[in-house]
Amino acid sequence: MVFDLTEEQRMIQEMARNFAQKEVLPKAAELDETSRFPEELVGQMAELGLMGVAVPEEYGGAGMDNICYVIAMEEIARACASTAVIMSVNNSLVCDPILKFGTEEVKKKYLAPLASGRKLGCFGLTEPGAGSDAGSQKTTAVRNSDHYVVNGTKNFITNAPQADACVLFTMTDKEKQHKGITAFILDMNSKGVTVGKHEKKMGIRASATSSIILEEVKIPAENRLGNEGDGFKVAMHTLDGGRIGIAAQAIGIARASLEDALTYAKERKQFGQPIANFQAIQWMLADMATEIDAARLLAYRAAWLKDRKVRHSKESAMAKLYASEVAMRAGVKGIQVHGGYGYIKEYPAERHFRDAKITEIYEGTSEIQRMVISSALLKD
Repeated sequence: MVFDLTEEQRMIQEMARNFAQKEVLPKAAELDETSRFPEELVGQMAELGLMGVAVPEEYGGAGMDNICYVIAMEEIARACASTAVIMSVNNSLVCDPILKFGTEEVKKKYLAPLASGRKLGCFGLTEPGAGSDAGSQKTTAVRNSDHYVVNGTKNFITNAPQADACVLFTMTDKEKQHKGITAFILDMNSKGVTVGKHEKKMGIRASATSSIILEEVKIPAENRLGNEGDGFKVAMHTLDGGRIGIAAQAIGIARASLEDALTYAKERKQFGQPIANFQAIQWMLADMATEIDAARLLAYRAAWLKDRKVRHSKESAMAKLYASEVAMRAGVKGIQVHGGYGYIKEYPAERHFRDAKITEIYEGTSEIQRMVISSALLKD
């Protein structure tokens, strides 16, 4: 087995790390406090090729592999989880399904501006009554000549207020349940599209989350991704890749907890010496570091399989499940190392803890990941 990064992978790691440390990290606390969308950072990520890392250059992307994407995601998330999830959604949940399921015309019209970062995308699957149960979609799309008329509501949609396009899932045949779901690309400027209020969240506060209300919205038939009834397949394929991105985000958050705890443990003195000298602190740091390395290897494996177009549902679920739970454990330990200071906003430990929680929920809860993994095991 080869564990060395390629020259290209090392280059993007250095580039993303420098950008994250110099541009993103100094703004992270302010972004969290104000819930301000980091428009300037998104623009800079676009210039660096981070909004379409694994998309071929002919469609506006950076033309790199998915390990490069995981590496870059970790670095951005280590600095600011909010900025990272904006990047993740555009890469994993928007560009990826358009690249795989879109026609050549659709790729040129939508993928190129999205992958280059000139435009921003969102992913419309979740509804008020359909979260983990994606087959319970209520949003409908009715064919009318050369277009579909769409009505419904999507919920908890990341990037919705700023998005130019949405990968949207609708029900074209309710009788077929999940086999009646169809995917489209929705122009967010279409008549009848309304973005709801910004949700006030515990974490990733600078990443806007809103509902999308669709009333008699017309979507051209050529904007369909795949055939009618392929929507569930499109969604599951997309989430397989998206979970790799969330695993990388979780690793970045966990690393932030560890690195900040390390710094604090070396500086904070009790009983006449740095608390880093005490075994209780050392063991917490050791556990955090070990689990982060293990999570990173799981994410790299899933990305490696995706690059080779090998089915990776189980491996992506494992990476996402483990990395998200590592992020939560690291968040808890990070606060514990800081003691009372970890509980106040002057220190970033409490932000890392708040940011970590969502990684166990979005793009498939930990419970759903366990279902995916066990299902794959039982089929073997």
